[in-house]
Amino acid sequence: MVVQRYGLPQGFGSGAFAAAVLVGSLVGTAAVTGCAAPQDPKAAAADPALAVRNAADALARAGTSKASTSMEMAAGGTRVTIRGEGGYDFRRRTGRLQVLLPKDPAGASEHRPITELLTPGALYMKNRGAGVPADKWVRVDTTTLDDGNLVTNGATDPAAAAELLRGAREVTYLGEVDLAGVRVGHYRGVADIAHAARAASPQVRGALAAAAKGFAKDTVPFDAYLDGEGRLRKVRHQFSFSNQGRTVAVASTTLLYGFGVPVEVTLPDRRDIYAGKIEA
Repeated sequence: MVVQRYGLPQGFGSGAFAAAVLVGSLVGTAAVTGCAAPQDPKAAAADPALAVRNAADALARAGTSKASTSMEMAAGGTRVTIRGEGGYDFRRRTGRLQVLLPKDPAGASEHRPITELLTPGALYMKNRGAGVPADKWVRVDTTTLDDGNLVTNGATDPAAAAELLRGAREVTYLGEVDLAGVRVGHYRGVADIAHAARAASPQVRGALAAAAKGFAKDTVPFDAYLDGEGRLRKVRHQFSFSNQGRTVAVASTTLLYGFGVPVEVTLPDRRDIYAGKIEA
């Protein structure tokens, strides 16, 4: 797996990752199954792996939530962090995020916030840069990305983050903790990407299947936090891939809160989607 170079701190290498993906800009410089959700974080300790695997179903029952994302990337002595804020509809598998890119070394803002629309099988980005007009959108087929859109847009799709946990194994329940005033159960384990792809909801299956082929390792370490209704409140995945002989470590954290809030996602008109060449 390689990434594109696009003017951020040096140390991440360069190459052709995907023509319209965000990580190239940064690193180079469900169908409900009906499983019952645990009502008490302590009760889930009896079968922690099952509790984690059911988290995606609990989110679908909840419907919608606000979402905050953070993606930390490190290679050699260089580290960058990308943050996002928005909302997600777990029934429609659609969401909207405003992604804030890191500042340049002088401290000035180098990029405008990128608006991202997350949909089954596709990602839309506005203010993408790389020669794309400011009023145009870029559309990316997420099933063609080497990582299935788990890291390339600078924020892991919340549905994909939860569905990846369907491949959870070697899960340990670490006890209850307080997360923003909510008592949650803390779980730690690894997720088998290929197994998660087979068990995932149809809308996410294609992207995870791509990820199963694209990452060098078959498993992804995670820390997951579930509330008393089995809903995923926080998850941190630790990805790694090779970029021109250099290992890039990516820690992706997704926070979910404000369940039930309205989440409106309106896709851009076809004429507003950029069809020209995107600069490397």
